Amino acid sequence: MGQGTGRVDASAGRRPTLTLTGERTLPGIRHENYWFRRHEAAYRFLAGLRGPLVEAGCGEGYGAQLLCDGGAHPVLALDYDGTTVAHLRRTYPAVTVMQANLVALPLADATTASVVSLQTIEHLWDQPRFVRECARVLRPGGSCAVSTPNRLTFSPGLSRGEKPLNPFHANELDAEELAGLLAPWFGKVRVLGVHHGPRIAVWEREHGPLVAAQLATEATQWSPELTGFVTSVTVDDFVVHAERVDGSLDLLALATR
Repeated sequence: MGQGTGRVDASAGRRPTLTLTGERTLPGIRHENYWFRRHEAAYRFLAGLRGPLVEAGCGEGYGAQLLCDGGAHPVLALDYDGTTVAHLRRTYPAVTVMQANLVALPLADATTASVVSLQTIEHLWDQPRFVRECARVLRPGGSCAVSTPNRLTFSPGLSRGEKPLNPFHANELDAEELAGLLAPWFGKVRVLGVHHGPRIAVWEREHGPLVAAQLATEATQWSPELTGFVTSVTVDDFVVHAERVDGSLDLLALATR
């Protein structure tokens, strides 16, 4: 798995047909651009995964399309929400989509080469069962990629097992916890981190933490400078690597069956 050349701008030229609720980010919304690009960075890193590929918890569907563009064929996108599934069918015809319970995947044992689940596991009440299901449907030697917000930076001060403040999250994880969840079912597990790249680092040295600046007020009250910078963020403003994982923004675990 490495940084690939999948379609970078999944949001170009369109507006989402789903409603922004705070549970997941959507493409095509100016004040959500930072979060969208941050999530997109993990998908781009995974470009080149082989198919058949299953995305468990696909959300709006832009990631499934990016994985398809990156060379994975076929791509099966799974989500529990019926409205989301209908949106995918209208918006991403190259992707096969099914409504599914993620702790009971609708697939036979050892039938897929890759499983991807990004920014989803923190929403699930039974995380061990979900990981077991991901392992079950993978072929021997298959790849599994799981990302989640790093609890140490996303919710500083939150202890392991403590209920997150985010109402949509059931349990947030640190790198050691994420690796520990995967280890019983996978022969090899490596945890990387998503970090701000040089351009954001320069901005933060002058203005302070970018995430905190965005959360401090409603987007309608942002300064023109903050609005302009957030709008300008691209996928290239994030890097994925194994250094300083505990200080990363998001965790990305890569596991082999």
